[in-house]
Amino acid sequence: MPGLWRQRLPSAWALLLLPFLPLLMPAAPAAHRGSYKPVIVVHGLFDSSYSFRHLLDYINETHPGTVVTVLDLFDGRESLRPLWEQVQGFREAVVPIMEKAPEGVHLICYSQGGLVCRALLSVMDNHNVDSFISLSSPQMGQYGDTDYLKWLFPTSMRSNLYRVCYSPWGQEFSICNYWHAPANCCLHSDPHHDDLYLNASSFLALINGERDHPNATAWRKNFLRVGRLVLIGGPDDGVITPWQSSFFGFYDANETVLEMEEQPVYLRDSFGLKTLLARGAIVRCPMAGISHTTWHSNRTLYDTCIEPWLS
Repeated sequence: MPGLWRQRLPSAWALLLLPFLPLLMPAAPAAHRGSYKPVIVVHGLFDSSYSFRHLLDYINETHPGTVVTVLDLFDGRESLRPLWEQVQGFREAVVPIMEKAPEGVHLICYSQGGLVCRALLSVMDNHNVDSFISLSSPQMGQYGDTDYLKWLFPTSMRSNLYRVCYSPWGQEFSICNYWHAPANCCLHSDPHHDDLYLNASSFLALINGERDHPNATAWRKNFLRVGRLVLIGGPDDGVITPWQSSFFGFYDANETVLEMEEQPVYLRDSFGLKTLLARGAIVRCPMAGISHTTWHSNRTLYDTCIEPWLS
């Protein structure tokens, strides 16, 4: 009988411990609080979706299950099409994605694509963009010689490119839609230089609210629907000129860079920058040592400036 008791003792103790078994088991990893919001990626000048394969891998690794759409529109030389034409094409592509994501979406928009996305946020009444991540994008325009410009306009220098870009023919090229010559650039040849950009720019001056138009109030309201604006750029970019344009800085008449808070579009709050900053919705992430064509493949940049805003 004592032997029988000894044989049954473990089973008896097991029965006694059964109610406490969940407390003795190691805790399972906590599940993510919810599915990640879809991510939409818009490429830049002369790019294609293939350029973003590394970025796609990073997102899949850090946020598994995220639906990522790298829009394959206006690739290569087609990216030179007028920006309003591109805005319409990208708009038709993003609307179905947004409609399937009631919790919202994130936009990652690179270089010229950052301007396309800012225009999208302006013209779309019901967009649901949570984070708009502007990746090395000339948000206040471009005024610098680059290989792209030399290839496209081989006989023009930075100082006289306005003759091409500020013409009806020039505005048919995307890069001229955000060419932004400082006020004194054309003084030697045109006494009315202050009005050239404002009168000729069919894109940047409009989305900046620098020129009056009937949709200005509605566009500002639409832009302010965004949850967060993340600005990324750096001094070693080598293409965006000035590089501070990625942060809404730009040249004054003496080609001295004025930061965002000194820009007239900010001071007037013409399209909502001042309001966004006041509510803490602008994140600035400058990073040195990254050239223009490697922003979307740099893992350190992704971990520091992009991943935190993709929840």
